[in-house]
Amino acid sequence: MTCKWLNEIKWDDHGLVPVIAQDAASGEVLMFAWANREALEKTAALGQAVYWSRSRRKLWHKGEESGHFQKVIEMRTDCDNDVVLLKIEQVGGIACHTGRKSCFFQRLEDGCWEPAAPVLKDPKEIYK
Repeated sequence: MTCKWLNEIKWDDHGLVPVIAQDAASGEVLMFAWANREALEKTAALGQAVYWSRSRRKLWHKGEESGHFQKVIEMRTDCDNDVVLLKIEQVGGIACHTGRKSCFFQRLEDGCWEPAAPVLKDPKEIYK
């Protein structure tokens, strides 16, 4: 059976779909990004996460600058086919450009967002 899996994705008006990257071993959500058709196609072909950078308006192969690639263990979609979940192995243990394990490192405390996770590596050392 031939399945045209990319045709089943419900793309938004800009041709994008939200993508959640989750640590396959721990279940921790590491980051959220967007993907267009080409990004998801490359993700499946390479076995590494490729996203669409809305700010740079180009494909973004996660880890291309930092070396913190995301090895894709499994791709899933939700019941409406409008969100993609990547279960990944985070190479180097750092998913966030701030040098933290996860992009979701801030916690609401007394009405303020406070860092709740340490910087594992100074971003100045990661991005040259």
